[in-house]
Amino acid sequence: MVRNRLFCSIIFAAATIACATAQNGSKKIELTDIIDGVFRQSSATGEMRSLPDGEHYTAMDAGRTMVVKYSYRTGAAVDTLFNVKKARECTFDSFDGYDISGDGHHIVLWRETERIYRHSFRAVAYHYDARRNYVKPLSGGGGKVMIPTLSPDGRMCAFVKDNNIWLRKFDFDTEIQVTKDGAENSIRNGVTDWVYEEEFAVTRLMAWSPDNEVLAFVRFDESLIPEFAMQMYGSGVYPTFHKFKYPKAGEANSKVTLHAYIVQTKEVKALNVPVDGESYIPRIEFTSNPEQLAVMTLNRHQSLFNMYYANPKSGVFRLILREKNEKYIDPDFLTSINFHKSGFTCVSERDGYSHIYIHTPTGIMQRQVTQGSWDVTKLYGYDEATQTVYYESAEESPLQRAVYKIDGKGKKTKLSVAAGTNTAVFSQNFAYFVNRYSNLSTPLVITVNETKTGKPLRTLVDNAALKSRLLEYSFSGKELIKIHTASDYELNAWMLKPVNFDPSKRYPVLMLQYSGPNSQQVSNSFSFDWEYYLAGNGFIVVSVDGRGTAARGEAFRKCTYLRMGEIESHDQVEAARELGKLPYIDKNRIGIWGWSFGGYNTLMALTVGKGTFKAGIAVAPPTDWRYYDSVYTERYMRTPKENAAGYDATSPIKLAANLQGKLLLIHGTADDNVHFNQSMEYAEALVQAGKQFEMQIYKDRNHGISGGNTRRHLYTRMADFILRNL
Repeated sequence: MVRNRLFCSIIFAAATIACATAQNGSKKIELTDIIDGVFRQSSATGEMRSLPDGEHYTAMDAGRTMVVKYSYRTGAAVDTLFNVKKARECTFDSFDGYDISGDGHHIVLWRETERIYRHSFRAVAYHYDARRNYVKPLSGGGGKVMIPTLSPDGRMCAFVKDNNIWLRKFDFDTEIQVTKDGAENSIRNGVTDWVYEEEFAVTRLMAWSPDNEVLAFVRFDESLIPEFAMQMYGSGVYPTFHKFKYPKAGEANSKVTLHAYIVQTKEVKALNVPVDGESYIPRIEFTSNPEQLAVMTLNRHQSLFNMYYANPKSGVFRLILREKNEKYIDPDFLTSINFHKSGFTCVSERDGYSHIYIHTPTGIMQRQVTQGSWDVTKLYGYDEATQTVYYESAEESPLQRAVYKIDGKGKKTKLSVAAGTNTAVFSQNFAYFVNRYSNLSTPLVITVNETKTGKPLRTLVDNAALKSRLLEYSFSGKELIKIHTASDYELNAWMLKPVNFDPSKRYPVLMLQYSGPNSQQVSNSFSFDWEYYLAGNGFIVVSVDGRGTAARGEAFRKCTYLRMGEIESHDQVEAARELGKLPYIDKNRIGIWGWSFGGYNTLMALTVGKGTFKAGIAVAPPTDWRYYDSVYTERYMRTPKENAAGYDATSPIKLAANLQGKLLLIHGTADDNVHFNQSMEYAEALVQAGKQFEMQIYKDRNHGISGGNTRRHLYTRMADFILRNL
């Protein structure tokens, strides 16, 4: 009886939830179309940065030769703030990025950008004095710098060079070295180490006081972290090694300390953060009070969050906010804290769902702004003048996102109009917002909207060319469905059927997934990737969001705690078995694939599936959590010493003998994130277990496996494997 109910739930949902419009053009989708970006959505609006008045924004021109000021309301260019052709002593003809002071008198520009890891970069930087129309190098000593940070009044700029902090005073044209102990793979000042960058998404831990008198910064001592040596083959006869500090699960982290540089006295003071045991300092930020430096800390388990207000001159700390969780605190909690003169706002899971709370300046919870059995997915900000909160949520459905505001009296207004996936960026005075919208059948539409009414003022991107191009091709539309599993969970999924689908036939299936904590692959949004090529070649493609994924409450998100990969892989197996009961699916030809965590979950699904999957592709997969970084892994698993059984139960390496199905294992040798040695260790375990498999290696390619002809080769290789084995 249970099986019949599960079977019917798929059919009913597919017919009633949502379906993208199928196209009946004459062209067949080729793999080269996907790789060459024929169906890539345009999102080119330029980086629109709100100016303090909230009525105007700045953006670079298409040639990256100018910084132009525009009106939000009309879109008209009202001023050119910088022009390489008109600025005096300008020695360059284009630039890569910029930062502008609040008064617009000073602009820092950079070019010759050199990417380091996912977010970090170094570049040659310049200072432009708008009043003098004059450009000169930011650092008189030359060389590339990191994280140039203007003071609030724009008269100074702090930056990092060779792991040391320097300060440029524009009024006096002087350059001061703030720290002198910086050293590669040893001491970092102001800039974060690898694991902070990757897992807290922060590269700068340096903050100016609002009165411009203090520069606070975090110092990283990496000396005790084991060094990882990544072989780089290059083009020479002898390979070289790129060496960097990478703390793996249970290993030593950077020792972090907090400091304050007093501009007037040139003194560097140590600020003793009152933490018990080893802690992280993922964020520092001054409030509007120069005597209140907000210092945010997490214990190593990431289950206890403390926010202190530190007086940078006296060194006195006051505990303002404490958040405890029996499992872990999501790092998005830190970035959700927004300060204003009457206190601060944050997003907390304290009632089982992510909701917005307003606190007084002393940390007392004043009111809960949102509530219900749904998640706030982004807090945009708080307008103190009107006491209005702006946010994005999944309150209509976990599959959708909408933009809302709630005023001081609790009146809620929905600002986004169309059902699907909406996300917004507001001007500083909240009078306007740029809305990005798509649904299953509608490519990205970007509009500038008036907040008061929510109505679009103008369209920046409509992807009309892509819509027209899609009409030329033949393909089916994605259907949003629900799959009720044997474990009695209803999982969200989408299904893409072949062109000219015949329900009397039996089709092979490829399941694609990511499955990582708080991720989401299934939503009412537009994407057009190689699944359409596969569907055009006789496959049904399905994506299932199992337990642990986003927008369904804290219990659903965190049920994988301490056994990460166990529940996630079982959900994919059970979903595949339910799909196999459908009359038009060949249960003996179901495959699965994924990248990064999705690659890991592919290995786990092939391992615990007992033959459910005939084949799988794992790209850049972790293969034992002991090999992955400390911050990410311990957040969900604690340390190997504390949770040895959990690590063993979720290790594809230790479970290699249980692998069933054909496997294609893919990795880049220069992957600084999921190291190549993870796949090598897994390959060795398969060899010793007598398991045959296929492997594809990409020389000197990172976690993204791209560059030159690489992507074409990668997807051709994967497509060939799928066609041969399914």
